[in-house]
Amino acid sequence: MTLIGNWSYPTQIKFGAGRVREIADACNQANIKKPLLITDKGLSDLPITSKTLKLMKEAGLGEAIFSNVDPNPNEKNLAAGITVFTEGNHDGVIAVGGGSGLDLGKLVAFMVGQDRSVWDFEDVSDWWTRAKSDVIFPIVAVPTTAGTGSEVGRASVLTNSVTSEKKIIFHPQILPKVVICDPELTVEMPKAITAGTGLDAFAHCVEAFSSPHYHPMSQGIAVEGMRLVIENLGKVYSDGSNIEARANMMSAALMGATAFQKGLGAIHALSHPIGAMHHTHHGTTNAVCMPAVLRLNELKIRERFDSVSGYLGIKNGFVGFKAFVDEFNASFNIPSQLVGLGVVNPNLEKLIEGALSDPSCGGNPVELTETNVRSLFEEVL
Repeated sequence: MTLIGNWSYPTQIKFGAGRVREIADACNQANIKKPLLITDKGLSDLPITSKTLKLMKEAGLGEAIFSNVDPNPNEKNLAAGITVFTEGNHDGVIAVGGGSGLDLGKLVAFMVGQDRSVWDFEDVSDWWTRAKSDVIFPIVAVPTTAGTGSEVGRASVLTNSVTSEKKIIFHPQILPKVVICDPELTVEMPKAITAGTGLDAFAHCVEAFSSPHYHPMSQGIAVEGMRLVIENLGKVYSDGSNIEARANMMSAALMGATAFQKGLGAIHALSHPIGAMHHTHHGTTNAVCMPAVLRLNELKIRERFDSVSGYLGIKNGFVGFKAFVDEFNASFNIPSQLVGLGVVNPNLEKLIEGALSDPSCGGNPVELTETNVRSLFEEVL
């Protein structure tokens, strides 16, 4: 089956194998005439980047690139990107990559015209209204992984290099104007990254589905996103060239990031400080944390998982779902504890503080306290 489509929800999406060649048309749609391509250090020398730059040059869009983007982007990367954008007189961003390149690219387009600190736009209450909306530049997003869903997100994650805290920066207008989802760009992902990013999409869907907030549209999207991951992640893990399964995983990533408008929860509240302090892969960290969080939330979410487990192909309702998650993680060589990701000598008090201050806490079905967060960390460390 050939999976291809043009969608307008939640933004303009050009979906299908080979569609990166439409990058010039995407820029035209976004009214970008002099883009800055922003990607991470690991992608800057790979064929996808050189191919995109060639397509840009042929279309008269130049071939400007900024790639000083760390795996966990911080405010120093952001400042450097803003300088390159400003000095080059660019009028938009092409963000290429996984979560790092996409998040940093979106933030450069957002922050270049602001006169406040980026930390003033954390996803807290209505802080986003502090921003000057008329100086936010347009973004075209080209994801090269299938997990974060940042390409359809209205937020970016940025690490504070001084405090080692990950902060969620939010504004509705950093949602990219156009997204190109080309599954061919994901076929070279190593197995570990394929698994980690796919499990990130799974965590987004699981937490959105578990969130107590009212958002029926997100609830339905989260269920289908879970199903797509369950049915396709194993396929792409064993055969990275399976384009149909890669396409389904890209769809699952889009769905997870769209669904978590409903809320995230303790999985991400734990994962963010761990990643900031120990530089672990975000999606893999989520996977390690998921079983403990499911147990914490069981009384609040058991009934809703009982109602959809059959559709997901899982027997015995929530009990079966918990067992499935353990087996699913094991099939991708995900360790059961964070020490398996290299987390040693953790500062437990600092991790607890970081988790409790994370905006994701608000979407957890069970209220997070110092006591139960401590128990969660003790279980996964």
